[in-house]
Amino acid sequence: MRRLRRTPIHPRIELIPLIDVMTFLLTYFIFATATLMRVDLVPMQLRSYQSGKAATPAPAVTISVDLDGRLFVDKEQVKVEDLAPRVKAQLDKDRKTVVYLAIADGQGKVDRAPLMQDVYDRLRTLNITVNMVGRPGLHSPKGSAAPPK
Repeated sequence: MRRLRRTPIHPRIELIPLIDVMTFLLTYFIFATATLMRVDLVPMQLRSYQSGKAATPAPAVTISVDLDGRLFVDKEQVKVEDLAPRVKAQLDKDRKTVVYLAIADGQGKVDRAPLMQDVYDRLRTLNITVNMVGRPGLHSPKGSAAPPK
């Protein structure tokens, strides 16, 4: 019986088609970025209104508590008993007054939790919304705050 001799086929990886494809992609992206036109400004004529008024900010009352547990209303130190009448006087002047409560960041010498509960209980009788003010935390919408040290 006669045997056929075959030469073994060695697999080859051709790089020329790969180089052609990469050259095409490179040329395409260079051409695309060279012809890309960025529109920064669209010329248009805006109407001007003569009857418009400048926006005025709403009046505000800021209640702040420092690290030592002292209370301030608009940078004036007050006692807890005088807090509600001071805020009520501001609200009687203008009912649109916004009330902010700011607490100093850090660990103080006294426990401020009972003081904050007392402040909240006294302001609750005025039927107002108290807005808490502070440094943004880790889970703020913008996420721009650094983690506390």
